[in-house]
Amino acid sequence: MGYRIAVVGATGNVGREMLNILAEREFPVDEIVALASRKSQGTECSFGDKTLKTEDLDRFDFTGWDMALFAIGSEATKKYAPIAAKAGCVVIDNSSLYRYDPDIPLIVPEVNPDAIEGYAKKNIIANPNCSTAQMVVALKPLHDRATVKRVVVSTYQSVSGSGKEAIDELWNQTKGLYVPGQEVEPSVYPKQIAFNVIPHIDVFMEDGTTKEEWKMVAETKKIVDPKIKVTATCVRVPVFVGHSEAVNLEFEEPLDADEAREILRESPGILVVDKREDGGYVTPVECVGDFATFVSRIREDATIENGLNMWVVSDNLRKGAALNAVQIAELLGRRILKKG
Repeated sequence: MGYRIAVVGATGNVGREMLNILAEREFPVDEIVALASRKSQGTECSFGDKTLKTEDLDRFDFTGWDMALFAIGSEATKKYAPIAAKAGCVVIDNSSLYRYDPDIPLIVPEVNPDAIEGYAKKNIIANPNCSTAQMVVALKPLHDRATVKRVVVSTYQSVSGSGKEAIDELWNQTKGLYVPGQEVEPSVYPKQIAFNVIPHIDVFMEDGTTKEEWKMVAETKKIVDPKIKVTATCVRVPVFVGHSEAVNLEFEEPLDADEAREILRESPGILVVDKREDGGYVTPVECVGDFATFVSRIREDATIENGLNMWVVSDNLRKGAALNAVQIAELLGRRILKKG
């Protein structure tokens, strides 16, 4: 006996990836439905070797469905998630809408699986921000060993984090720089993204941080430990898929690079590639399509007591979004619903 699963926002980048991953990981599905807005009704989506035609979200009845994986943004989620939850369908939401609600668990299964027990308060579980998800997977096992006091992180985030329009903008701008008359002005981003980096993701806040940077701080505290101090600089780079992060950690207890490397090698969801030679590290191009969070360049920071640096790379459409949502669904099934 399997689950009845709805994928909401099935025509978007993350929604399509959710369908791919559910099929790849052979999630025990009895019935699956692809949902989207009325204008996308009838659009075809792949689920393994099957083709699904999207149905109209407005007309869909969630009664009798076990889980709904949402990938439709905060505004639409605000309307539809409570409808699904009230009908008895557990919502796993990829937007930022519910992440900071104390009654809704924010989960990375490798990091805080026990938080799943709190889902019943509102029948909703939140998926973290893509840049937070990959960082906390690498952070948690080291925190368990030596207690992280402070994190300084700089991100290098791909354009797919902004959706299909951003991917098109990078592609067309890059071509346009070489073809006279085909130049493309920025529209998704405030400045040119082709051959450039933009230190600005999401809106600016009063203190000068951006919302993306604030998310990393708030979510790390909620998922790992409220005592951890986090400061982030989030940067958009001209990469199609795959987020990278330079992470500096300060611990309460001594932890050298060799021990950290061994701890990470034994930790779930992580692949350590750290050869200290030309090419002995992972870049975003190499992580695309992979389930793992890759950690490279693990080394001691001599400027502080008990400090380490590391380089963390992951496919933001997978671990940063769709994969984590499917892993939450697997955890919910294994621990709570127990049907599959």
